[in-house]
Formats: sequence, C-alpha cells, structure tokens
Amino acid sequence: MIFGSGKYTYEYAEGWGKLPSGWEWGWIPAIACDSKDNVYVYSRSAHPLVIFDRDGNFLDSWGEDVLEDAHGIYIDADDNVYCTERETHCIRKFNAGGELVMTIGAPHQQGANDGDPFRLPTDLAIASNGDLFIADGYGNARVHKYTADGQHLLSWGEWGTGPGQFELSHCVRIKNDEVWICDRTNNRIQIFDLNGAFLSEWPGLKHPDTIYFDPNDDVVYIAELDQQVSIYTTDRQLLAQWGGGVKSNKPGEFTACPHGIWADSHGDLYVGEVQDDGRLHKYVRV
Repeated sequence: MIFGSGKYTYEYAEGWGKLPSGWEWGWIPAIACDSKDNVYVYSRSAHPLVIFDRDGNFLDSWGEDVLEDAHGIYIDADDNVYCTERETHCIRKFNAGGELVMTIGAPHQQGANDGDPFRLPTDLAIASNGDLFIADGYGNARVHKYTADGQHLLSWGEWGTGPGQFELSHCVRIKNDEVWICDRTNNRIQIFDLNGAFLSEWPGLKHPDTIYFDPNDDVVYIAELDQQVSIYTTDRQLLAQWGGGVKSNKPGEFTACPHGIWADSHGDLYVGEVQDDGRLHKYVRV
C-alpha cells in the first residue's frame, strides 16, 4: 500500500500502535512526536494521551485524571506537551515526565464575553521567542497571544470571510515567525505576523484541519477534513496528495475525517481521524 509521490512516497504501516489489552480508542483528533520520535496520540477515550515508540510499542499513558476533551496537541523543543482541551476551555502543559506544570484558562469556565479567552479553543503553537499562540475557534473567531508563562498579550479575529476574519480558527502553527491559521470552514489558511497583521492566504483547500511544518525544509503537511492529506512547499507547490475527498475503508485511506497530523525525524507521517473511532495511521517514508 503506497501513498504519495516523488520524494514524498510512503508505505502504509498497517496495524501500527497497539493498545494494552482491554483499552479502546475513541476519536483521535491530535497526534505529535517528541525529540526521541516517541508518538503521543491524543484521543477522546478513557486513556486520552497514549505514548508509543516509533515502532508502535506502548510506552505510557498520561492525563486520565486531568484531560477531558482532546482537540489539539503541540510538543516543544524541550518535550513539553501542550494539550488543548476544547469543551473545558483550557490548555494543559505537561513537562517531559508527564507532570502537569501549567493550566491556561479556567477549566469548565468559558470567557465571560464574546471574544474573551477561551470559548471552545482548538490548538496552540509556540513562536521562536517563546510566546504562545492559541486558536480559539468554535465559540470565538479568535487567535490569542500569550507569554510563555501564560499571561495574555493580545487577541485578533472576528466572524466572517474577509482577511483576518474566521468561520473556524481551527489550527495554529508558526513558520519563520509567521502565524498560519487553518480557517477550516472558509476552506483556507490565513497567514499573519506575530502581532496579528494579515499577510496572505491560501484559499481553495478541503476544510483544512491541522498542519505540520517540516523543521528542516520549506514543506507543509495538511490534514484536510474532506478525506485528504496534502503536502506542499510553503510557496504552494504541490508535492504529494492522497485521499481525494473520497471515503474508503481500504488500509491507509480515510473512512472518516483526517484531523491531526505530525511527522517524525525520519519523515514518517502520522494522521488521526475524527467522526469514527480508532482511526490512526502511520505512513513510512520510502
């Protein structure tokens, strides 16, 4: 089972990632890799954060007593793990040992006024200076900027379809100090500077859910809700693509909706799906 094309050709690793006996997957909205290529699978299940080695062997699980509604995940250069909790309106930061070290937002309490953080937040990313950027997309059409220790600095965005407006600010990632936001319902990615000034957009995508940047190249991987994974250069040259908006139950294809995406240091790609249970994929780069 081969996917992609050219330098971005992959062999599907069917059956990768075995849970302990008696455990079950729910939806898998987010996935990320640490500096050791361990894979963190963030799911809506009784065991929300499960860790595997790159061969798919179970290592550990975190957060059963803390995490409640998985949505976005981000792992920084020091292997701190940031989990965005949608329905509890907060972000949880764990250190590399699995200790909860910071919570941003008041758990189970949404922002008091329209636009206030947080109302069903979706994702987090970190700029080169350590500032945190949080997409607040289901209840707010906003992006919020915070200091590394969780102090609010500024916010931008409003409902709509124009530049700097969002229908669903779903994912945030940062490349070369530019803030990329998946504006999912508007079928586009918008790009801003670190102070929220609009720079450009990528229209015409298939409901982009999450993106991942190759740290060593100008390449962006996109999980699109409409059963598609796309790989582009950052100036939008298409390198590889599969799925094509067609639901399929064949191994490596998408029966539901690609939602989370990340790559390890070997270039292997990991994708999680929502709207169906247990949809987890690994693609081994050839």
